[in-house]
Amino acid sequence: MNAPERHLQLSELAGFADRAWDERIVPALTDYIAVPAKSPMFDADWAQSGHIERVIRDAATWVESRKVAGLRLEVVRLEGRTPVIFFEVPATKAGSTDTVLMYGHLDKQPEFNGWRKDLGPWTPKYENGLLYGRGGADDGYAVYAAITAVEALDAQGIARPRCVGVIETCEESGSYDLPAYIDALKPRLGSVGLVVCLDSGAGNYDQLWLTTSLRGMVSGVLKVEILTEGIHSGDASGLVPSSFRILRQVLDRLEDSKTGRLLPESFHCEVPASRVEQTRAAAAILGDEVWKRMPWACGADGGPVLPTTTDPVEGLLARTWRPTLSVTGVDGFPALASAGNVLRPYTAFKLSLRLPPLVDGHEASLKLKALLEDNAPYNAKVTFHPDGRAGALGATGWNAPELAPWLETALNAASNAHYGAPLGYIGQGGTIPLMSMLQQGFPKAQMMVCGVLGPKSNAHGPNEFLHVPYGKKLTAAVAQVIAACP
Repeated sequence: MNAPERHLQLSELAGFADRAWDERIVPALTDYIAVPAKSPMFDADWAQSGHIERVIRDAATWVESRKVAGLRLEVVRLEGRTPVIFFEVPATKAGSTDTVLMYGHLDKQPEFNGWRKDLGPWTPKYENGLLYGRGGADDGYAVYAAITAVEALDAQGIARPRCVGVIETCEESGSYDLPAYIDALKPRLGSVGLVVCLDSGAGNYDQLWLTTSLRGMVSGVLKVEILTEGIHSGDASGLVPSSFRILRQVLDRLEDSKTGRLLPESFHCEVPASRVEQTRAAAAILGDEVWKRMPWACGADGGPVLPTTTDPVEGLLARTWRPTLSVTGVDGFPALASAGNVLRPYTAFKLSLRLPPLVDGHEASLKLKALLEDNAPYNAKVTFHPDGRAGALGATGWNAPELAPWLETALNAASNAHYGAPLGYIGQGGTIPLMSMLQQGFPKAQMMVCGVLGPKSNAHGPNEFLHVPYGKKLTAAVAQVIAACP
């Protein structure tokens, strides 16, 4: 005689997530934030510094300490690459053949400046439900929340599919190590029916938000060299062309400086009609908070600096479906206090080019390099070196597959149950290279891409925080969705 089917008790599920965060996850993340586990792009000596090794061992030890029935965990190491955690938990649902793949990362962005005096990137502080410090929300919490979601279902005896986890340590460098790991692990991943990615954002903290698209990215260093050494500006200026002026001319090939529009049409794509409709729905929910939530400086008239548009729909499309150039670093400039009357020998900019979800990142990288380097003014030495390794230059974005009816129903039910509001749909301007890889490798898989990076959480910048109450609800929502897998 078969045992009676157990029904998920939502209040128990929420209570389990609450206790887990308070008792286990927040303390673990507090320790994690204190470790400067910067991604390899920002710490070339990562293997020697030991910080990535520390956070991956701490996370692995925590997972193993939970004693989930049948759990197997391995820290996978490929020669010369950053390590990956792989865990698997067998199915408890009779006849289940699909696998739930859960993803997160443990590497971090660098410090940046501008932190509040009582805060710092490696100085965790828990205040009014917000856990401040680098990496907690982006997205060190993912592995802890993933295991807790599985635990919460097992605690109630709720049947679920097989679950596996891939936690990498190269995401903030463009995940250039990940394809090799996905290839190596593919036989162990199984038939992936659902991907749960916890490295994304939220439009507000009032409901569950499903990410519908991600932009791609090309980043790298553009350098203009004109001299072998700096010389007196009074003696040389006017005769020797300014490396900064040449760099401006080169960038004019790429961007209209008056509007910010990127000029090459190959860097643009048409926005699918369904995404435009979802963007309008998200704009109706968020209103002017789409742009007002940014930390604007005081403008010329005493009011705030203004955005490129105050139309919420256009604002959301601009940050999710349109290509945009940002300069994120400079070299060749002395500090202001040391800036004498010297014509500098070179100027270098770190460029970050965000690409629409449907534009191929590698092709864009090659086109950008040719655009910037060819026919240099004054025959100056102009070079653009994209980040990443050969064959992995430029990250391609991602446009979510159509939701299966069961997943759409489950997501909406989870949002209503734990947030008291229906599911929201929103594109994100960031990049998660894994998603396009997985969609190619598992074209039939459904995708639940979500995260805790809501308004003012400020990933990569100063005063980054993790909204713990939102994280608790998200953990319960993930568990509820996994329980609904067919």
